[in-house]
Amino acid sequence: MEAVIMEIRAGTGGDEAALFAATLYRMYSRYAQIQNWNQKVLDSNPTELGGFKQIVFELSGNDVLLKMQFEGGVHRVQRIPKTEKLGRVHTSTASVAVLPKPKKATLNIRPDELKVDVYRASGPGGQNVNKRETAVRITHLPTNIVVTSQTERSQLQNKENAMAILAAKIMEKKEEEQVGNLSEKRKAQIKWARRADKIRTYNFPQDRVTDHRINKSFHDIEGIIDGKLDKMIQKLTQRTFV
Repeated sequence: MEAVIMEIRAGTGGDEAALFAATLYRMYSRYAQIQNWNQKVLDSNPTELGGFKQIVFELSGNDVLLKMQFEGGVHRVQRIPKTEKLGRVHTSTASVAVLPKPKKATLNIRPDELKVDVYRASGPGGQNVNKRETAVRITHLPTNIVVTSQTERSQLQNKENAMAILAAKIMEKKEEEQVGNLSEKRKAQIKWARRADKIRTYNFPQDRVTDHRINKSFHDIEGIIDGKLDKMIQKLTQRTFV
């Protein structure tokens, strides 16, 4: 069974960006339920208003990579935030990363390459929510990649979650280095799938979601953020590379 690790980070827009990150997480979570995929939160940094500064989660199941591979990039939302008192439409962003989860035999991460720190898990506003040091931060010394996990009550489980995130990020870094040796045409294809540019706009006042890579808009925005992504994902996976 294949799996991906997804990371959603609030971008520009302050509290509304964090709320949008939560909206995107709910969208993917509902889509995973519809697809009968397994899902697990590996790390999160919630805000007091119910948003996320960052959330990392794993999805596993049939065709999960095929269907989620083009979700990576900057997502933009245009809507009236719950925090807006004058009824003005705000524009905010959140970034999504999609990392294939490598199989255990694929990578050999040695213990002497890791710096492991433990600390108390924190909740919204930074307050400590656990009196024991169960949260884990792991630094991979050769690449200087840093990952954290604080969602579980067990330090051991948080370490396992952090190691899953770390393995995916190390694999991504290795693949990026390999891309440098590929042809320009292949690089362009990979960039289309992974680029950090704005890939999609969710316009609530106009009930429209536009994917800028295929220049196509979809309506029923409430249905889309409730997990009805199939039409959009089918159009993306059917795109012919040139």
